[in-house]
Amino acid sequence: MLVEECLLQAEEIRDWMIDLRRELHQFPELMYEEVKTSARVRRTLDELGIVYRYPVAQTGVVASIGRGDGPCVALRADMDALPIHEQTNVEFRSRNDGKMHACGHDCHTAMLLGAAKILKQNESQVGGTVKLLFQPAEEGGAGGKRMRDEGVLENPAVQRIFGLHVWPQLPTGALGARPGVFLAAAGWVEITVRGKGGHAAMPHLAVDTVLTSAQIITNLQSVISREIDPLDSGVISITMVHGGDAYNVIPETVHLRGTIRSLSLAGLQQIQQRVREVAAQIAQAHRCEAVVEFPGNDYPPTVNDEHCWNVAKDLAGRLVGGEHVVELAPVMGGEDFAYFAEKVPGCFVALGMRNPEIDAVYGVHHPKFKADESVLPLGTAMHVAFALSSLDELRRDTYQP
Repeated sequence: MLVEECLLQAEEIRDWMIDLRRELHQFPELMYEEVKTSARVRRTLDELGIVYRYPVAQTGVVASIGRGDGPCVALRADMDALPIHEQTNVEFRSRNDGKMHACGHDCHTAMLLGAAKILKQNESQVGGTVKLLFQPAEEGGAGGKRMRDEGVLENPAVQRIFGLHVWPQLPTGALGARPGVFLAAAGWVEITVRGKGGHAAMPHLAVDTVLTSAQIITNLQSVISREIDPLDSGVISITMVHGGDAYNVIPETVHLRGTIRSLSLAGLQQIQQRVREVAAQIAQAHRCEAVVEFPGNDYPPTVNDEHCWNVAKDLAGRLVGGEHVVELAPVMGGEDFAYFAEKVPGCFVALGMRNPEIDAVYGVHHPKFKADESVLPLGTAMHVAFALSSLDELRRDTYQP
């Protein structure tokens, strides 16, 4: 199938994908709770006559199209939402109060289902196997790691993987990424500061956890400004502070939470070690104790294989014109697509969705985030084109006499 034909067929099912996306948008579910979302995915696959494996990683789905043997390419979409109360004015806004598809995963799922529909209609042209990975728990639950550990990259072995993410920083219809490190290694941090509670009017009789916590928060930034190479990148963001219940009481305990980012796993671990040391020493200087923990998973950086990016860049240029394909700088956001790309060559691409005419100007994770649905066919076409082009190339490389 010609690349241009992929886009034509995707445009023909634009309304079908938009309806799917809007249905998913109204019923957002948090990580590992994607019960309705997963059921909708499976119902669509059943309607299309596509075989799948379920459950994978609790609520995930892995579908297969093609011969069932090699070569094999995987396409991935995430399904979970965020604990955010939606503030958009769309008619199909979230019906689950306090939950929202503020990161575009409803778009990702709809685009991959669109790709499933087109690939199934053209299954005779699938020279191998295409796996479709509908992944749970991208937002902190490391669903990609869990799917990988449950064998989704095996039987047959996946040789390339491709994923898309909506990108409000790029204009609608543009595509971008870069070879090498694209997204950061990321992890969580929790710091519990313990002291001695007391009356706020008599601070000398207490050990002030609030003052100590403020000093820790401020001084952690010196790790970034004075211990990281200025030409490198790192982030420490304390985003939650919980302590105290009354205006006149110094609390015995304050809890701090946040995130740490680096462009390498080694860099992440270096920052984590310094966070431990700085927090402990400042707490000690203020007669407090600081317990530092790094819960959850340390996400590796998302690294794009250079050849896979070149393939995607060429396909994107043929779909939208080379002037609309951008090589981006590394971004400090994290992505658990990285767990797949650690094991097989992959490419993760940004799909532009910024459109001031419809107020689609807010970043992901914002309560007013809005997607420009007009680019769903482009995302679907990229999925299809990458899969078919890669299978053709892999087959030539494998079976060429």
